[in-house]
Amino acid sequence: MRAPGVVHHGTRRRRAAYRRALWSGAEVLVTVGVVLLLLVAHQLWWTNRQARHGAERKVQALEREWGRSGTPATGSAGSAGSGGGAGSGVGATAGGGGHGTAGRSDSSGNGNGNGSGGGGGSGRTRPRWSQAYAVLSIPRLSLRVPVAEGVSKADVLNKGYVGHYKGTQQPGQAGNFALAGHRNTHGEPFRYLPRLRRGDTITVETKEAVYTYTVDRTLPQTSSRDVGVIRPVPRSTVRPSYGYSRPGYYITLTTCTPEYTSRYRMAVWGTLTSMRPR
Repeated sequence: MRAPGVVHHGTRRRRAAYRRALWSGAEVLVTVGVVLLLLVAHQLWWTNRQARHGAERKVQALEREWGRSGTPATGSAGSAGSGGGAGSGVGATAGGGGHGTAGRSDSSGNGNGNGSGGGGGSGRTRPRWSQAYAVLSIPRLSLRVPVAEGVSKADVLNKGYVGHYKGTQQPGQAGNFALAGHRNTHGEPFRYLPRLRRGDTITVETKEAVYTYTVDRTLPQTSSRDVGVIRPVPRSTVRPSYGYSRPGYYITLTTCTPEYTSRYRMAVWGTLTSMRPR
């Protein structure tokens, strides 16, 4: 018969092994937690910092290339060709592909966008794939960001740029100049897109001219595959009451919604109200 209070060596070893297992498990959980926090910090802070700095440098480089610097003039010398085109409904959407893109997502490496690289149907050379060739400015959002050809994540959007949809028109041309940008991470240029209101201005600068669009419609949410929002006469195929009914000179800004998801798209539409040559 075992005396009270006496613990066998086997029991001690089992208890020691149990404590070691608990300690090891706790260490693993702490390590995993730290790694996850670092990943979140990288996505939400470092990618934003890196992309914003890169985008700012690209804007400065374009300004030097164009032989000027500073903020854009938004002069009204020269009105849009046909008054921007009226329509029915109250908004636009972004549909499709990857984060921040509408209807379809272009892969890197092939093709060029339609229209001229300098806008206004001037017949100039089309921008190369992933080339930054314009600057988008939105005063209400304190935003000034490069516009590049295509909506590839790796080559355009993840650099903090705004991407131009292949197949849509260039700035100042009749039709739809359609753009996509990240809502969260990688510079998140379109994070505050929902703050835009009717009457806000959007300026697009190219080497040849400065184009000013005026916001007049917003589609808060639609399917990620709603390609109608980037057509020449933009109108949602999912929510047909949102959009336009006749040709004009349009701009479409698309991004993901709600924040930190890519399930749906939203878009802001505007019409061209002025343009001036450089």
